Amino acid sequence: MFKGFISGVFATLALGALAGYLLLISGRIPANADATPGPIETWMAKTSLHATLAREAPKEEDPVALNDANLLEGVRLFAQNCAMCHGSSRGTASASPIAKGLYQKPPQLASDGVEDDPAGVSYWKIKHGIRLTGMPSFRDTLSDQQIWTLALFVSHMDKLPASVQPAWQAVVNWPLGSGK
Repeated sequence: MFKGFISGVFATLALGALAGYLLLISGRIPANADATPGPIETWMAKTSLHATLAREAPKEEDPVALNDANLLEGVRLFAQNCAMCHGSSRGTASASPIAKGLYQKPPQLASDGVEDDPAGVSYWKIKHGIRLTGMPSFRDTLSDQQIWTLALFVSHMDKLPASVQPAWQAVVNWPLGSGK
């Protein structure tokens, strides 16, 4: 009896795997960036991201001092590396064509903000990127100091001092470098 039960479990798993494979090769699971994801895909991606962040994101406070010079450097780094996808101070109202065409839609941080995320979470996302989205890893292009400086800026972008506001207001996300 136990042998029959084990055989039944194995057959069910094999049949499920075969059905999944046939569904995959049939082209019925969309691969295009403009398709709405299914609930299983959404659940898997969110669950994996949240679990990874809980396990791997640094728990310490941002080691970069909160001062105008570091916030200005954060604005500069954001303008150079992030604005084309995550927008300018105008937020959702001025999303770039790149941001509009990406799947998953990148948050326009001036509107959708991440100010309430712990600094370590922002640091981890910037350093490692997020799989199956357009968020790249900056591990090989920015230093840890620069990544922490970006994390400092995004955690304070909704409450910047008056001396930093003009630099943030001047950030252009599209067309790149045109000043428009």
